[in-house]
Amino acid sequence: MEDFRFFIEVLVGGLLSGLMYSLVALGFVLIYKASGVFNFAQGSMVFLAVLSFVGFMELGLPFWAALPVTIGMMVLVGMATERLVLRPLVGQSDTTLLMATIGLAFIIEGVAQIAWGVDVRRLDLGIHDEPIMWLADNFEILISQLDIAAGIVAGLMVVALALLFSRTKVGRGLRAVADDPAAALSIGIPLSHIWMLVWATAGVVALVAGMLWGARSGVQFALVLVALKALPVLIIGGFTSVPGVIVAGLIVGATEKVAEVYIGPYFGGGIEGWAPYMLAVLFLLVRPEGLFGEKIIRRV
Repeated sequence: MEDFRFFIEVLVGGLLSGLMYSLVALGFVLIYKASGVFNFAQGSMVFLAVLSFVGFMELGLPFWAALPVTIGMMVLVGMATERLVLRPLVGQSDTTLLMATIGLAFIIEGVAQIAWGVDVRRLDLGIHDEPIMWLADNFEILISQLDIAAGIVAGLMVVALALLFSRTKVGRGLRAVADDPAAALSIGIPLSHIWMLVWATAGVVALVAGMLWGARSGVQFALVLVALKALPVLIIGGFTSVPGVIVAGLIVGATEKVAEVYIGPYFGGGIEGWAPYMLAVLFLLVRPEGLFGEKIIRRV
């Protein structure tokens, strides 16, 4: 019974972490759906967002004021990125666009550290990373308060954005642009406005993801690497599917935690760092479009 209780604790912790991976991956999906661009700079945007948020509070702004200021800043960053980087390169090859976002990542990282410094900051959201006891039918499990709060916030935001882009006029416009940009433009859908909105939304998503991860591991440059954990989520869920990143995030989070606890000791530990990528490789071999991605047929 104790072993089963411990397994449930590990599994729930992994699922909650998976929701935060889904939130990071969502930024990639939104941009890829709208413009076909893999935004390599998403991790840098996460770093810039949370570092700026903490920096504004260090300048004297209270939490409730620093949050909207940072949101506004990230909206402007997203819109400027679309206007100054993406739009001039419309019609270029995928490789050119990818290289542009790689260059953008280094620029954002440099600007963030020049503006706010390189010291590790502590972010206190008022939620302590301490376990709380959950009791159901005399079955007790311990779950971190921070994991629960972060999982709820990440889950609500992912679901809200999924509904926004699946049930609203903006969402229909986004799907039309994703299916055929030229056809969408010909029927009056403002292509540039859709792109700008999506990039601005990705900036806000980056802030929320950065706050959740910063509260757990500190506000530091290592947050840029969080985006790398989103890659298996994208591969497994599909680069164009919002529901896919939710399911894939849960799979990746649960897999890495369970593998670390039960398989890691046989390999000296550290398995959670590469287990998700092994899972992603298996998906690439068996189902390269992911669980919910669209199968691409190319004529040769």
